Amino acid sequence: MQRTVSSRLEAWAADQTTIVLAVAVSARHHELTEHLLVMVNSEPAPIREIVDALGGRQHVLDVPASSFISIDYEATVFSDAPGPSSDEAERIRFLRPSRYCDSDALEPFARATFGSLGRLDLIDEIRQWVGSNIEYVPGVSRPTDGASSTLLTRQGVCRDFAHLTTALLRARDVPARVVSVYAPGLSPMDFHAVTEVEVNGDWFVVDSTGLAPRGAMVRIATGADASDIAFLTNIGGRVDLGLISVMAVADGGLPLDDADSLTRLM
Repeated sequence: MQRTVSSRLEAWAADQTTIVLAVAVSARHHELTEHLLVMVNSEPAPIREIVDALGGRQHVLDVPASSFISIDYEATVFSDAPGPSSDEAERIRFLRPSRYCDSDALEPFARATFGSLGRLDLIDEIRQWVGSNIEYVPGVSRPTDGASSTLLTRQGVCRDFAHLTTALLRARDVPARVVSVYAPGLSPMDFHAVTEVEVNGDWFVVDSTGLAPRGAMVRIATGADASDIAFLTNIGGRVDLGLISVMAVADGGLPLDDADSLTRLM
């Protein structure tokens, strides 16, 4: 399936700062064409690319004070690489609690609510519970909110759904992690966050929002939680984010998505 994705960001840096971007599709996608242009005060800016162990590509630039920054990215993904398999180090890492997926705090709730189900039934029950009990409300959550906050407020956006789903799975001893994606069919269109869960040595995508077909999603970055996959991070100074525009389409129409099926995110 061929997919075309793009994003545009505009920001103002009041202070000298370093900006780290995670908007490019994962290095796991080998067959693609892409273009990334970063402008600082209307001049092309030099950028450095760093590829992490899970294929996420971070682009780093140094910005002087009082700068207007524009970031334009576009890519066409022509085919998918084989989906990732897990190793023991990854399974251990993604069983541990993390900053926004405080699975240790949620363990009593997870055990009382989901009992002793088998892994596949447990994954499905948690997906359905989060999708049914958390209301999707844009703008309601704060950047510092994690899974426990979402459980208490019962509201959030895709990041909050992914954090709570991931934390509940980890609380029941199932390795799980958070992935940022471009998601054809998503409405309203934006960067999207989903959960990946380990089953028999492979990773499969779970989206408790049900807002887009998983088979069309394009991986951007993968990590323990939002702290690993943020599309923009500033280090050393204040940055005010203005425009965010995201587009993702799949040629030939969107695939059907059976929410109960195991689907791999490439």
